[in-house]
Amino acid sequence: MTAIHMKISPASSFPPPHRVPCRFNTVHCSTQRIGINGNGNGSVNGSTNGKATFPEKDPLLHHATLASAAPRPRRIILVRHGQSEGNLDESVYTRVADPKISLTDKGKGEAEAVGWKIREMIEKDGADDWKVYFYVSPYRRTLETLKSLGRAFERSRIAGMREEPRLREQDFGNFQDREKMRVEKQMRLLYGRFFYRFPDGESAADVYDRITGFRETLRADIDIGRFQPPGEPHGLTLRVFLMRWYKWTSDQFEGLNNLGNGGMIVMEKGYGGRYSLLMHHTEEELREFGLTDDMLVDQEWQKYAKPGELNYDCPMLNSFFTHFENEGVEALEC
Repeated sequence: MTAIHMKISPASSFPPPHRVPCRFNTVHCSTQRIGINGNGNGSVNGSTNGKATFPEKDPLLHHATLASAAPRPRRIILVRHGQSEGNLDESVYTRVADPKISLTDKGKGEAEAVGWKIREMIEKDGADDWKVYFYVSPYRRTLETLKSLGRAFERSRIAGMREEPRLREQDFGNFQDREKMRVEKQMRLLYGRFFYRFPDGESAADVYDRITGFRETLRADIDIGRFQPPGEPHGLTLRVFLMRWYKWTSDQFEGLNNLGNGGMIVMEKGYGGRYSLLMHHTEEELREFGLTDDMLVDQEWQKYAKPGELNYDCPMLNSFFTHFENEGVEALEC
Protein backbone atom coordinates (compact mmCIF):
# COMPACT_ATOMS: atom_id res chain seq x y z
CA MET A 1 0.00 0.00 0.00
CA THR A 2 1.26 3.46 -0.67
CA ALA A 3 0.50 6.18 1.83
CA ILE A 4 1.63 9.76 1.48
CA HIS A 5 2.68 11.58 4.64
CA MET A 6 2.65 15.35 4.44
CA LYS A 7 4.59 17.60 6.76
CA ILE A 8 4.24 20.74 4.72
CA SER A 9 7.09 23.22 4.39
CA PRO A 10 7.90 25.91 1.83
CA ALA A 11 9.36 24.27 -1.26
CA SER A 12 12.34 26.63 -1.32
CA SER A 13 13.78 25.71 2.08
CA PHE A 14 14.87 22.27 3.25
CA PRO A 15 17.93 22.64 5.48
CA PRO A 16 19.46 19.36 6.64
CA PRO A 17 18.77 17.59 8.83
CA HIS A 18 15.35 19.01 9.83
CA ARG A 19 12.60 20.92 8.07
CA VAL A 20 10.62 23.68 9.75
CA PRO A 21 6.92 22.76 9.57
CA CYS A 22 4.29 25.27 8.51
CA ARG A 23 0.55 25.04 8.23
CA PHE A 24 -1.20 22.98 5.61
CA ASN A 25 -4.24 24.93 4.50
CA THR A 26 -7.00 23.31 2.44
CA VAL A 27 -7.55 20.88 -0.38
CA HIS A 28 -10.64 21.48 -2.49
CA CYS A 29 -11.71 18.25 -4.20
CA SER A 30 -14.25 19.19 -6.86
CA THR A 31 -14.37 19.52 -10.62
CA GLN A 32 -14.96 23.24 -10.28
CA ARG A 33 -12.05 24.36 -8.16
CA ILE A 34 -8.64 23.18 -7.10
CA GLY A 35 -6.99 24.84 -4.11
CA ILE A 36 -3.31 25.57 -4.65
CA ASN A 37 -1.57 25.05 -1.31
CA GLY A 38 1.54 26.72 -0.01
CA ASN A 39 0.50 30.29 0.72
CA GLY A 40 -3.24 29.61 0.98
CA ASN A 41 -4.11 32.31 -1.54
CA GLY A 42 -3.96 30.73 -4.98
CA SER A 43 -6.81 28.92 -6.66
CA VAL A 44 -7.83 28.05 -10.17
CA ASN A 45 -11.46 28.22 -11.22
CA GLY A 46 -12.93 26.74 -14.34
CA SER A 47 -16.20 25.30 -15.53
CA THR A 48 -16.19 21.65 -16.56
CA ASN A 49 -19.52 21.89 -18.41
CA GLY A 50 -20.53 18.79 -16.53
CA LYS A 51 -17.66 16.71 -17.91
CA ALA A 52 -14.78 15.01 -16.14
CA THR A 53 -11.46 16.82 -16.47
CA PHE A 54 -7.80 16.08 -15.94
CA PRO A 55 -6.38 19.02 -13.96
CA GLU A 56 -2.77 17.89 -14.46
CA LYS A 57 -3.26 18.65 -18.18
CA ASP A 58 -4.73 22.12 -17.65
CA PRO A 59 -2.11 24.69 -18.77
CA LEU A 60 -3.66 27.39 -16.58
CA LEU A 61 -3.48 25.12 -13.56
CA HIS A 62 0.09 24.13 -14.46
CA HIS A 63 1.12 27.80 -14.60
CA ALA A 64 -0.50 28.50 -11.23
CA THR A 65 1.20 25.43 -9.77
CA LEU A 66 4.63 26.62 -10.83
CA ALA A 67 3.92 30.02 -9.37
CA SER A 68 2.78 28.68 -6.00
CA ALA A 69 5.48 25.96 -5.76
CA ALA A 70 3.34 23.41 -3.95
CA PRO A 71 5.35 21.68 -1.21
CA ARG A 72 6.18 18.00 -1.59
CA PRO A 73 5.02 15.26 0.79
CA ARG A 74 7.66 14.27 3.32
CA ARG A 75 7.32 10.54 2.70
CA ILE A 76 5.86 8.04 0.25
CA ILE A 77 5.24 4.80 2.15
CA LEU A 78 4.66 1.50 0.34
CA VAL A 79 2.89 -1.22 2.32
CA ARG A 80 2.09 -4.77 1.30
CA HIS A 81 -1.35 -6.15 2.22
CA GLY A 82 -1.76 -8.35 5.28
CA GLN A 83 -2.06 -12.13 5.12
CA SER A 84 -4.89 -13.10 2.78
CA GLU A 85 -6.91 -16.29 2.43
CA GLY A 86 -4.84 -17.01 -0.69
CA ASN A 87 -1.57 -16.67 1.24
CA LEU A 88 -2.86 -19.23 3.72
CA ASP A 89 -4.35 -21.64 1.18
CA GLU A 90 -3.45 -21.36 -2.51
CA SER A 91 -6.41 -23.54 -3.50
CA VAL A 92 -8.62 -20.49 -2.80
CA TYR A 93 -7.51 -19.08 -6.19
CA THR A 94 -9.22 -22.03 -7.94
CA ARG A 95 -12.70 -21.08 -6.66
CA VAL A 96 -12.62 -17.39 -5.64
CA ALA A 97 -11.86 -14.54 -8.06
CA ASP A 98 -8.53 -12.90 -7.18
CA PRO A 99 -10.08 -9.43 -6.60
CA LYS A 100 -12.56 -10.95 -4.10
CA ILE A 101 -10.09 -12.72 -1.82
CA SER A 102 -10.25 -11.40 1.75
CA LEU A 103 -7.76 -10.98 4.57
CA THR A 104 -7.48 -13.49 7.38
CA ASP A 105 -7.87 -12.33 10.97
CA LYS A 106 -4.08 -12.46 11.21
CA GLY A 107 -3.83 -10.24 8.13
CA LYS A 108 -6.15 -7.64 9.65
CA GLY A 109 -3.97 -7.61 12.76
CA GLU A 110 -0.83 -7.17 10.63
CA ALA A 111 -2.44 -4.25 8.81
CA GLU A 112 -3.47 -2.48 12.01
CA ALA A 113 0.00 -3.03 13.47
CA VAL A 114 1.70 -1.41 10.47
CA GLY A 115 -0.71 1.53 10.76
CA TRP A 116 0.48 2.19 14.30
CA LYS A 117 4.07 1.71 13.15
CA ILE A 118 3.60 4.39 10.49
CA ARG A 119 1.98 6.75 12.99
CA GLU A 120 4.85 6.27 15.44
CA MET A 121 7.36 7.04 12.69
CA ILE A 122 5.51 10.25 11.76
CA GLU A 123 5.11 11.47 15.33
CA LYS A 124 8.84 11.14 15.93
CA ASP A 125 9.24 14.11 13.55
CA GLY A 126 7.74 16.32 16.25
CA ALA A 127 5.37 18.22 13.93
CA ASP A 128 1.71 18.77 14.79
CA ASP A 129 0.33 19.72 11.36
CA TRP A 130 0.60 16.45 9.46
CA LYS A 131 -1.86 14.36 7.48
CA VAL A 132 -1.81 11.16 5.44
CA TYR A 133 -3.35 10.35 2.04
CA PHE A 134 -3.89 6.90 0.60
CA TYR A 135 -4.04 5.32 -2.85
CA VAL A 136 -5.39 1.79 -2.67
CA SER A 137 -5.93 -1.09 -5.08
CA PRO A 138 -9.61 -2.05 -5.57
CA TYR A 139 -8.90 -5.67 -4.54
CA ARG A 140 -10.82 -6.72 -1.42
CA ARG A 141 -7.70 -7.71 0.55
CA THR A 142 -6.11 -4.31 -0.03
CA LEU A 143 -9.25 -2.36 0.88
CA GLU A 144 -9.49 -4.43 4.06
CA THR A 145 -5.83 -3.73 4.75
CA LEU A 146 -6.39 0.01 4.44
CA LYS A 147 -9.48 -0.16 6.66
CA SER A 148 -7.48 -1.92 9.40
CA LEU A 149 -4.40 0.25 8.93
CA GLY A 150 -6.57 3.36 9.12
CA ARG A 151 -7.56 2.55 12.71
CA ALA A 152 -4.29 4.18 13.75
CA PHE A 153 -5.46 7.58 12.44
CA GLU A 154 -8.37 9.75 13.52
CA ARG A 155 -10.46 11.46 10.85
CA SER A 156 -8.64 14.78 11.17
CA ARG A 157 -5.35 13.07 10.19
CA ILE A 158 -6.66 11.41 7.02
CA ALA A 159 -6.75 13.96 4.23
CA GLY A 160 -8.22 11.56 1.69
CA MET A 161 -7.99 8.32 -0.25
CA ARG A 162 -8.38 7.19 -3.85
CA GLU A 163 -9.08 3.75 -5.25
CA GLU A 164 -6.47 3.20 -7.96
CA PRO A 165 -6.88 0.13 -10.26
CA ARG A 166 -3.34 0.51 -11.63
CA LEU A 167 -2.02 -0.55 -8.21
CA ARG A 168 -3.69 -3.97 -8.40
CA GLU A 169 -1.77 -7.22 -8.09
CA GLN A 170 -0.11 -8.82 -11.11
CA ASP A 171 -2.78 -10.63 -13.12
CA PHE A 172 -2.07 -14.38 -13.20
CA GLY A 173 -5.19 -15.23 -15.23
CA ASN A 174 -8.69 -15.95 -14.01
CA PHE A 175 -9.53 -18.92 -11.79
CA GLN A 176 -6.18 -20.67 -11.41
CA ASP A 177 -5.44 -24.36 -11.83
CA ARG A 178 -2.96 -25.26 -9.07
CA GLU A 179 -0.91 -27.76 -11.07
CA LYS A 180 -0.81 -25.57 -14.15
CA MET A 181 0.25 -22.57 -12.03
CA ARG A 182 3.03 -24.62 -10.42
CA VAL A 183 4.41 -25.42 -13.88
CA GLU A 184 4.04 -21.80 -15.02
CA LYS A 185 6.01 -20.52 -12.01
CA GLN A 186 8.81 -22.97 -12.78
CA MET A 187 8.82 -21.70 -16.36
CA ARG A 188 9.04 -18.14 -15.07
CA LEU A 189 12.22 -18.95 -13.16
CA LEU A 190 13.78 -20.29 -16.36
CA TYR A 191 12.57 -17.44 -18.57
CA GLY A 192 13.09 -14.56 -16.12
CA ARG A 193 10.69 -13.08 -13.60
CA PHE A 194 10.40 -9.67 -15.24
CA PHE A 195 9.52 -10.62 -18.81
CA TYR A 196 7.61 -13.91 -18.38
CA ARG A 197 3.91 -13.42 -19.11
CA PHE A 198 1.40 -15.81 -17.58
CA PRO A 199 -1.16 -17.17 -20.07
CA ASP A 200 -4.26 -14.95 -19.92
CA GLY A 201 -2.37 -12.80 -17.42
CA GLU A 202 0.49 -10.31 -17.14
CA SER A 203 4.25 -10.16 -16.95
CA ALA A 204 6.04 -7.87 -14.52
CA ALA A 205 6.84 -5.76 -17.61
CA ASP A 206 3.09 -5.29 -18.16
CA VAL A 207 2.74 -4.16 -14.54
CA TYR A 208 5.64 -1.75 -15.17
CA ASP A 209 3.65 -0.13 -18.00
CA ARG A 210 0.59 0.57 -15.86
CA ILE A 211 2.70 1.66 -12.90
CA THR A 212 4.36 4.17 -15.23
CA GLY A 213 0.96 5.72 -15.87
CA PHE A 214 0.17 5.80 -12.17
CA ARG A 215 3.55 7.34 -11.37
CA GLU A 216 2.84 10.23 -13.71
CA THR A 217 -0.56 10.75 -12.07
CA LEU A 218 1.07 10.71 -8.64
CA ARG A 219 3.71 13.23 -9.70
CA ALA A 220 1.00 15.47 -11.16
CA ASP A 221 -1.02 15.21 -7.94
CA ILE A 222 2.05 16.24 -5.96
CA ASP A 223 2.88 19.09 -8.34
CA ILE A 224 -0.61 20.61 -8.23
CA GLY A 225 -0.81 20.28 -4.45
CA ARG A 226 -3.52 17.63 -4.40
CA PHE A 227 -1.51 15.17 -2.30
CA GLN A 228 -3.71 12.17 -2.94
CA PRO A 229 -1.32 9.30 -2.26
CA PRO A 230 -1.14 5.60 -2.97
CA GLY A 231 -2.74 2.95 -0.94
CA GLU A 232 -1.30 -0.51 -1.19
CA PRO A 233 0.77 -2.01 -3.95
CA HIS A 234 0.98 -5.78 -3.75
CA GLY A 235 4.30 -7.64 -3.46
CA LEU A 236 5.31 -7.50 -7.12
CA THR A 237 3.51 -4.21 -7.78
CA LEU A 238 5.41 -2.62 -4.90
CA ARG A 239 8.76 -3.71 -6.36
CA VAL A 240 7.79 -2.55 -9.85
CA PHE A 241 6.73 0.83 -8.42
CA LEU A 242 10.20 1.28 -6.91
CA MET A 243 11.82 0.05 -10.12
CA ARG A 244 9.90 2.62 -12.18
CA TRP A 245 10.50 5.47 -9.71
CA TYR A 246 14.25 4.91 -9.42
CA LYS A 247 14.74 3.66 -13.01
CA TRP A 248 16.19 0.31 -11.97
CA THR A 249 16.98 -2.22 -14.69
CA SER A 250 15.19 -5.54 -15.26
CA ASP A 251 18.27 -7.37 -13.92
CA GLN A 252 18.15 -5.29 -10.75
CA PHE A 253 14.44 -6.07 -10.44
CA GLU A 254 15.23 -9.80 -10.65
CA GLY A 255 17.45 -9.44 -7.57
CA LEU A 256 14.78 -7.85 -5.35
CA ASN A 257 13.11 -9.89 -2.63
CA ASN A 258 9.40 -9.81 -1.87
CA LEU A 259 8.24 -8.14 1.33
CA GLY A 260 6.36 -10.20 3.87
CA ASN A 261 2.68 -9.50 4.48
CA GLY A 262 2.32 -6.16 6.26
CA GLY A 263 5.88 -5.14 5.40
CA MET A 264 6.64 -1.58 4.31
CA ILE A 265 9.24 0.38 2.36
CA VAL A 266 9.60 4.11 3.10
CA MET A 267 10.62 6.67 0.48
CA GLU A 268 11.47 9.74 2.57
CA LYS A 269 12.30 13.21 1.28
CA GLY A 270 16.01 13.96 1.48
CA TYR A 271 17.90 17.16 2.13
CA GLY A 272 17.50 18.41 -1.44
CA GLY A 273 13.86 17.41 -1.92
CA ARG A 274 14.16 14.03 -3.71
CA TYR A 275 12.99 10.76 -2.17
CA SER A 276 15.60 8.31 -0.91
CA LEU A 277 15.20 4.90 0.73
CA LEU A 278 18.33 5.61 2.79
CA MET A 279 16.59 8.43 4.68
CA HIS A 280 14.63 5.83 6.63
CA HIS A 281 16.19 2.41 6.01
CA THR A 282 19.70 1.20 6.85
CA GLU A 283 22.09 -0.12 4.22
CA GLU A 284 21.69 -3.61 5.73
CA GLU A 285 17.90 -3.47 5.39
CA LEU A 286 18.14 -2.40 1.76
CA ARG A 287 20.71 -5.10 0.96
CA GLU A 288 18.36 -7.65 2.47
CA PHE A 289 15.62 -6.29 0.19
CA GLY A 290 18.00 -6.85 -2.74
CA LEU A 291 19.67 -3.51 -3.51
CA THR A 292 23.14 -3.79 -5.05
CA ASP A 293 26.18 -1.55 -4.50
CA ASP A 294 25.24 0.59 -7.52
CA MET A 295 21.66 1.00 -6.30
CA LEU A 296 22.85 2.00 -2.84
CA VAL A 297 25.27 4.56 -4.31
CA ASP A 298 22.35 6.06 -6.22
CA GLN A 299 20.18 6.13 -3.07
CA GLU A 300 22.95 8.03 -1.29
CA TRP A 301 22.95 10.57 -4.14
CA GLN A 302 19.13 10.81 -3.92
CA LYS A 303 19.46 11.89 -0.25
CA TYR A 304 21.05 15.21 -1.23
CA ALA A 305 19.93 15.84 -4.82
CA LYS A 306 17.25 18.32 -5.84
CA PRO A 307 14.26 17.51 -8.07
CA GLY A 308 15.28 17.84 -11.71
CA GLU A 309 18.99 17.23 -11.10
CA LEU A 310 20.83 14.47 -12.97
CA ASN A 311 23.29 12.08 -11.38
CA TYR A 312 26.44 12.78 -13.37
CA ASP A 313 28.30 10.06 -11.47
CA CYS A 314 26.13 7.44 -13.20
CA PRO A 315 27.14 4.41 -11.09
CA MET A 316 24.99 2.06 -13.19
CA LEU A 317 26.60 3.22 -16.43
CA ASN A 318 30.05 2.77 -14.95
CA SER A 319 29.15 -0.82 -14.09
CA PHE A 320 27.69 -1.49 -17.54
CA PHE A 321 30.56 -0.05 -19.58
CA THR A 322 33.48 -2.06 -18.21
CA HIS A 323 36.08 -0.37 -20.47
CA PHE A 324 36.05 2.77 -18.29
CA GLU A 325 38.26 1.03 -15.75
CA ASN A 326 40.87 0.38 -18.42
CA GLU A 327 40.76 4.01 -19.47
CA GLY A 328 41.06 5.27 -15.90
CA VAL A 329 37.69 7.01 -16.16
CA GLU A 330 35.77 7.09 -12.88
CA ALA A 331 32.66 8.92 -14.00
CA LEU A 332 30.73 9.61 -17.17
CA GLU A 333 28.61 12.66 -17.82
CA CYS A 334 25.23 11.62 -19.13
